[in-house]
Amino acid sequence: MTSPSASFETSLAGWARKLAPSAIQDMLQKITRPGVYSLALGLPAAELFPTEGMAEAAARVLAEQGGALQYSPTLEPLREQVVALMARRGVRCSPGQVFLTTGAQQGMNLLSRLLLEPGQAVLLEDRVYSGFQQVLDPFQSRRLTVRRDAERGLDLDGLESLLASGERPGLFYTMSDGHNPLGTSLAMEARERLVGLARKYRMPVIEDDAYGFLRYEEEAALPPLRALDSQWVFYVGSFSKILAPALRVGWVVVPESMVFRLATVKESSDIDTATFTQRIVLAFLESGRLDGHLERLRREYRTRRDTLLRALETHLPPGAKWTRPSYGMFVWVELPEGRDTTVLLARALETQQVAYLPGQAFRVSGGRSASHCMRLNFSHCEPARIEEAVRRLGGVLREG
Repeated sequence: MTSPSASFETSLAGWARKLAPSAIQDMLQKITRPGVYSLALGLPAAELFPTEGMAEAAARVLAEQGGALQYSPTLEPLREQVVALMARRGVRCSPGQVFLTTGAQQGMNLLSRLLLEPGQAVLLEDRVYSGFQQVLDPFQSRRLTVRRDAERGLDLDGLESLLASGERPGLFYTMSDGHNPLGTSLAMEARERLVGLARKYRMPVIEDDAYGFLRYEEEAALPPLRALDSQWVFYVGSFSKILAPALRVGWVVVPESMVFRLATVKESSDIDTATFTQRIVLAFLESGRLDGHLERLRREYRTRRDTLLRALETHLPPGAKWTRPSYGMFVWVELPEGRDTTVLLARALETQQVAYLPGQAFRVSGGRSASHCMRLNFSHCEPARIEEAVRRLGGVLREG
């Protein structure tokens, strides 16, 4: 006899029957155990949230804006603030090209819904943010990959060869700065060539710039891809990493003609965006506190990054190598071929109570194996805990 649960499973859509918890969801369960030293998740430092400024902003919104808790259109003044933020990144745009979303993840989801046909090919780097792969699942897309690594960057020759062969992916997803998981950034020549290929082959590019405001070096920043092209590059930004994730406020910058389509698709998803938290973000930005807050984040995260890099130098065994990120929250570590970081993770948690994300969590099906790699986060833990976590991790790696 078929069980009720089995009968229910067969009624699900084909893509939904294949769903499994992501590596990040699985890791959330493991690292909440008391005593775990976690370098796993991409969490900002809670102690650095601008709580005082947010409290004042929220109080001001509730006291002065009677309709703050009601359904309402998205806020024009916040779009204007985003335009000013984009100018800091070297991107010129107008409020009419800015569409506010419930976080960057929703922005990527809405863009994918507009750009993709079911079963259409999608082009991804072979090390990619796992959350974007989840966005693609309902489309049952054919996933093409192009190599991107820490040493050689994005394989633009391979990308051009793929496009010249006749492949026409519905989109290409990339991060030009603070790549998740690699922690790398594209060189200027690569940015220009990538945008040129997007124009030539009419390939939409989703540029995820979640970490573009978290920069740790002194030399001049390179412009995002969106600064180089306003037609084929769709920019995704977020306040999650620079203010607080629970606000769930993000934005996309697109051609103005796409905005009403985004609004229609979004309405079918969640009716109304989180205008209360949008008002809080707006009040915070209008208070003039953002510059000081960003400087504090950059200073503290730079210290944590440098602590992690020194600890890796001290504690990791010979043969390991890693990236030195100029942006973001992550360091990508490669062990000698043959080491399996998924197997090692179980031992690390059991014997040393230290956690990281195995490289396979970021591998695209059919792409290169990343079984000898791991992603380490440096934003969430204070420096002393980072040092201790890497000391413990080094012990596990030297043992096995």
